[in-house]
Amino acid sequence: MLDASSTARRPRGVRLLIAVMLAAAALAAPSPADAAVSRAELALRWAPIHYQDVDATGSHALSGQSDYVTRVDFDGDLDGRNNWDRTGQAGAALAAHVYYSVVETSTHWYITYFFFHPRDWTDHPFFETEHENDGEGALFAIERDGSTYGVLRSAVTVAHSDFFSYTPTGSTWTNGGESIDGTLRFQASPHDTFQHPVTAQEAQGHGLKAHPQYDINGDGLVYYPSTVAETPSSGNDRDVRYQLIDIFATGGLWAQRSNASLFASLGTFAGDTSGDCGVGTWSCSTNSANAPWGWDDGNDAPARGEIASDPAKLAAAYFTVPSGLARTYSYNPYAGAAAALAEAARTAPPTVD
Repeated sequence: MLDASSTARRPRGVRLLIAVMLAAAALAAPSPADAAVSRAELALRWAPIHYQDVDATGSHALSGQSDYVTRVDFDGDLDGRNNWDRTGQAGAALAAHVYYSVVETSTHWYITYFFFHPRDWTDHPFFETEHENDGEGALFAIERDGSTYGVLRSAVTVAHSDFFSYTPTGSTWTNGGESIDGTLRFQASPHDTFQHPVTAQEAQGHGLKAHPQYDINGDGLVYYPSTVAETPSSGNDRDVRYQLIDIFATGGLWAQRSNASLFASLGTFAGDTSGDCGVGTWSCSTNSANAPWGWDDGNDAPARGEIASDPAKLAAAYFTVPSGLARTYSYNPYAGAAAALAEAARTAPPTVD
């Protein structure tokens, strides 16, 4: 018996009709490259392999735990003013998590990654300050080129109160209002089939740049994106999987932006001088760490927080982009608080993270 795809012993006209019908069906069927990808899948695809330098010396280091990447409620609550104290206490869960948000235009996806540490600390007394909570991160611009995950064109990283810009080899983006600071390299992950961008953070203050502009010096952790969250076995664990958390999730970090226990003001975490913060060093500052909508490079044109809330504006300011760069968002939950964010940008004190 002949099946529908068989052409043996059929009249030539029938064979031709079947061939045309099969060709039309093939054109109509979506290929994997055209299939829709969720924002969570997109964020996981482009999540960086992350090198975290670790300093295990001094009492504030907690044998290296103060340099672990974790979630803001690692201690079981959303109180930003007890995180310094609870980092070293029994029961603190320092499993690896990284926050992300995705906003979209017709031409690009913009993914912000936010790395949280409970302490920004130091181990010497000379004109250095510490503070409770620490928030640094990176913005990746992904061109929507018709493939499933697009193509990564640029990165802008946050190191305290300065932004640094990078492009991968072969990117069509070039210098714009800011000079490109280096090349964003890629590395294979042992936990999936992708090449991921590679970022790194310094110990203690946790400024973030493209690897190897920061690198591990002695002890350190290498974090890999995953769907599970692992706790480092020590301060020198070179294979730690981290789990992503959507900033826009129901009840998530963005939804908590007016929680006075967690935030002192819009985009700035609440932090005090309790515990031994500042002991043995210059001082401990308060309310000094920022969420992505509070990140700011005061010397650059984009306003406070726009690296996350209006990344197309930042991309247009930082880079020369040869292809279209749409400025209207098709998905941007930050936009609902545009007026409040603008007022915070006008009135907030300078970033000191």
